[in-house]
Amino acid sequence: MLSLPNILTMSRIFAVPLLVCLLWWPGWEFGYMMGFGLYCLMGLTDYFDGYLARARGTVSKLGIFLDPIADKIMVAAVIVMLVGTRHNPAAIQGVHLIAALIILIREIAVSGLREFLAGLRVSIPVSKLAKWKTTFQLIALGALILAGALPQEVWIKMTGLATLWMAAALTVITGWDYLRVGMKHMD
Repeated sequence: MLSLPNILTMSRIFAVPLLVCLLWWPGWEFGYMMGFGLYCLMGLTDYFDGYLARARGTVSKLGIFLDPIADKIMVAAVIVMLVGTRHNPAAIQGVHLIAALIILIREIAVSGLREFLAGLRVSIPVSKLAKWKTTFQLIALGALILAGALPQEVWIKMTGLATLWMAAALTVITGWDYLRVGMKHMD
């Protein structure tokens, strides 16, 4: 079903290669500023696809399937780009790699858990704490992209790294919650 919410979700997936291209060259401040704008636009489409689907009563199986995939692709692509650009003011380096790895590992593990439970016809709803995790994660990655556009503003990178760690902490808590619930359905 190609409804407006599904088109918005698919636009996020198709925008990821462009975002990667904009973040490809460390030190290209204009590219990072454009990347930040695109990232913000992708975040808005994430909000509006769900809002419109619920408001219009057009929630679809395709949207339910694609929305979390679009989110995970975007988050993983940004993390990989920020880890891979070592000579960039926005780069995630040193001990901060641990926070990025925690986020990536949890995303993969929870996706696998949801897929397993779906085969058992068990659904795990998204908790409020998981929504906060997502909020901190999106703020962190947005701030780190913006830090590449404005390297002289060190506070932006510090904000990004602090919220990255907050997201990682919530990632561990919510990942454990999902695993605990999922374990009840495993023999």
